[in-house]
Amino acid sequence: MHHTLATMLMLALGGAGLIPGPAYAACEGVPPEQRLQNTAPQDIGRSLDRIQEDGWIEFALYEDFRPWSWEEAGKARGIDVEIARLIAESLGVEPRFRLVQSGETLDADLLNYVYKGATVGGHVSNVMMHVPYDVDYACRFDQVVFTGQYATERLAIAYDLATYPEKGPTAPVFRYDPVGVENDSISDFFLTSVAHGATADKVHRYKTTLAAMEALSGGEINAVMGPRAELDAGLAEGKAVHEPAFLGLARSKWTLGVGISFQHRPLAYAVDDAIAAGLEDGRIAAIFAEYGVTFQPPVR
Repeated sequence: MHHTLATMLMLALGGAGLIPGPAYAACEGVPPEQRLQNTAPQDIGRSLDRIQEDGWIEFALYEDFRPWSWEEAGKARGIDVEIARLIAESLGVEPRFRLVQSGETLDADLLNYVYKGATVGGHVSNVMMHVPYDVDYACRFDQVVFTGQYATERLAIAYDLATYPEKGPTAPVFRYDPVGVENDSISDFFLTSVAHGATADKVHRYKTTLAAMEALSGGEINAVMGPRAELDAGLAEGKAVHEPAFLGLARSKWTLGVGISFQHRPLAYAVDDAIAAGLEDGRIAAIFAEYGVTFQPPVR
């Protein structure tokens, strides 16, 4: 089963998506001794100076994750891949791409790919793409710099225009109409909780949101709920996407950024500067357009 990043973040914060917004005072009420601490003092990864000296930088990206990152004909493709190229170009080095599997939790992914490395044969990458940002979650991690916010992802509904010709469906409709979701995603949790499970028999679960979109194209279901970018990537003729209010869901959007080891703050600043420049001059928006995905700027 594919990872569900936003779900991982929200479960880490203590709820299946039904959680309050971020605190206004960063790290308020989180004493330093209660935060997760780095377990080893040794230097991990590579500094900005070393990266520029070596002439290359390695990015960790999730595998099989259209439209964000995947492999095609032996080459990495996707929105996150192109943003990584933009970062490498800004640093004057060659990008290298490491497509990785997601773990059970976001904590595990950060440990394996950002600040420690997997126990057996693991190494950290210089930058991990597609890390959801939340100030409360970031406070638990002294080992990771959460920076480089480059987009806002949000939940939406893709639907069949012939079935809903006048306006797009909202969640209560799926008490009666078949809808697809990625298994164990926020959308899955949310729709099965609507009307205390009255929708449960109408919710069809798929391995990925893209697989659910294929089922929508094939007429198996009337709609799909999931992250907007993944819906856009799988949109076929005669289908549309809208972003209704999801009543009862405290958070239907989240910020995407990068994760970098806290030991390499100069690198983190340089990466953030590269992304800020790409947002300002429209290069990042153009990458989304190239993949047919609706872009929403991040809150920075």
